[in-house]
Amino acid sequence: MPAEPHTEMSTPEPPTEVEFVHEDDGRVTARHAETGVASFGETESEALRQLADALDAHYGRGDSIDEPEQYLSELGVEADIGDATGLPWSDSSE
Repeated sequence: MPAEPHTEMSTPEPPTEVEFVHEDDGRVTARHAETGVASFGETESEALRQLADALDAHYGRGDSIDEPEQYLSELGVEADIGDATGLPWSDSSE
């Protein structure tokens, strides 16, 4: 029987191996072993919830932000995102 084709929109299996690291500052880091995606929280369950959000973003299932600079500004984050035409450290004139 042939294997099923892989598509970009396929839903990945839920994480089966998550590593918890109890940091010196009291936070807990949750790391998905297969992808290396990690997040943290005050407890293991909070770190796991944050990891679920990070995995959604990793797999492209996160929410799109129409105005990222405005969104960050509303959160009190000062950032200059720039345009998406090139890498900020590259010289596009070459």
